[in-house]
Amino acid sequence: MENIQQLTNQLCAILKANYYKNGSTLDYNFVVEEGNRYYKIVMVNNQRGVHAFVDKNNGDLYKAKSWKSPAKGVRYNLVADIEKLKVVADWAGGYLYKG
Repeated sequence: MENIQQLTNQLCAILKANYYKNGSTLDYNFVVEEGNRYYKIVMVNNQRGVHAFVDKNNGDLYKAKSWKSPAKGVRYNLVADIEKLKVVADWAGGYLYKG
């Protein structure tokens, strides 16, 4: 099983690549902050905002409810869905909404 932290960093790289793929010249980054239960993916430019949360134990990916907590309902699992996320993940987080 791949390391959840490595997969979280890989998702950050996917999100950053998606942002710059659209031709933007603004400086934008995605960083991981470690909490007790979750890795928090934070979007950083001139402000900071939470993009998503990743469960440190199993790799479940959640949409952010607030700065401190995820929304209910698993959106993806990084271990099982990393290849799919390479295709569907977008920097703005549209892929995290249930459809």
